[in-house]
Amino acid sequence: MIPSEDILKTTEMILIENLDVRSVTMGINIQGCADGDSGRMLRKVRSRIHTAAGNLVACCDEVSAKYGIPIVNKRLAVSKASALLEGQDASACLPLARVLDEAAEQVGVDLIGGYTALVQKGFSDGDRRLIDSIPEALATTKRVCSSVNVASTKAGINMDAVNLMGRQIKDLAERTRDADGFGAAKLCVFANIPEDNPFMAGAFLGPGEPGTVINIGVSGPGVIKRALERLIESGAEVDLGHIAEVIKRTSFRVTRVGELMGREVAQKLGVAFGVVDLSLAPTPRVGDSVGEIFETIGIAKIGAPGTTAAVALLNDAVKKGGLFASSSVGGLSGAFIPVSEDQALAKAVDEGWLSLEKLEAMTSVCSVGLDMVIVSGDTDAETLAGIIADEAAIGVTNHKTTAVRIIPVPGKRAGERAVFGGLFGEGNVIDVRNAGASSRFVRFGGRIPAPLQSLKN
Repeated sequence: MIPSEDILKTTEMILIENLDVRSVTMGINIQGCADGDSGRMLRKVRSRIHTAAGNLVACCDEVSAKYGIPIVNKRLAVSKASALLEGQDASACLPLARVLDEAAEQVGVDLIGGYTALVQKGFSDGDRRLIDSIPEALATTKRVCSSVNVASTKAGINMDAVNLMGRQIKDLAERTRDADGFGAAKLCVFANIPEDNPFMAGAFLGPGEPGTVINIGVSGPGVIKRALERLIESGAEVDLGHIAEVIKRTSFRVTRVGELMGREVAQKLGVAFGVVDLSLAPTPRVGDSVGEIFETIGIAKIGAPGTTAAVALLNDAVKKGGLFASSSVGGLSGAFIPVSEDQALAKAVDEGWLSLEKLEAMTSVCSVGLDMVIVSGDTDAETLAGIIADEAAIGVTNHKTTAVRIIPVPGKRAGERAVFGGLFGEGNVIDVRNAGASSRFVRFGGRIPAPLQSLKN
């Protein structure tokens, strides 16, 4: 029998502290849809998605109702679409993106990831076709998300790909000018991309994964914030070790909830269960913010000295608690700092506390990287490439995942506001200092070699 105290605690986490399962993401391998005839390929892709995911939303709703825990997003992540384009010409790219978009709408999911290329060591024909098509593909579809891996600890940094992605981000933002460049929010540039990430825009089904699999993204920044408030308000003598312990225990409970629901969804659908990604992914709601956790533990102005250490403490404790709760922890698992999606982080930027340089320092110890960062629309492509290269260098050198999801908002400058809506939030344009000063460096291109720690065999 489950103790009544645990039942009440879980109920409080749901009703008051914004506990939810942030995403149930079904991974689908579409490599078998490859065909020299583009029409047949597209029909196979549509059929594969319908067959695998036709009952996903209904099953998620059933499990959500059973446990009384919201499942906020139902998503799909297909194997990298660039592989299907190897035997096609460029004319197949946009029809493929539109079929993915239409199939996702027809099965009722929110987003579909996997319009993906892995180019850390160079470009195949399919990779290049896909990347060239990204601006138009994402600007003309609603649900399709794209990710490109430009670096890894084993391969180093492909600066030709970095430069290309700087240009593609600029182009995509301009094509979605009427929506404050929102198209760029559906594109993520990675180093060391994870193969089982359920969160967008970086989700895709990596090599070595089952043909069809359920990966779960749980979240609970509000739950952790309230647990820390109770600890501090208790009057007991508290130090940072106690704070880390409370975060760890709370992350354990959150992960248990996610795994229970994920395994049941997978069982009902008759597919493999993959991982629980216990990343603290915030929303724009007050009380559901990673930034508020930092404020609770004494960082009065996010971006002040000590903020990076607070991120490191949180990230480590979340990982330890989740790992103890499940043998299937994966994805990114830690703390996200998506600026526009987190009202406390967005406020810190608005009020000038949090700079781009401090955000970059924080990404060295968080789960991912520069996420949902809004910059001026006149930021040049080489500067965007330099920002991507800096993040890639952090990931490659530290053998961790880093990424850049940056939105250059056409027609807006530092201090002006961009609004995306929903989970994507809103915020002020952050100042990019010394824009253009690294153009010569990034234009050299080539490959920055892998660091010494890549030679581990």
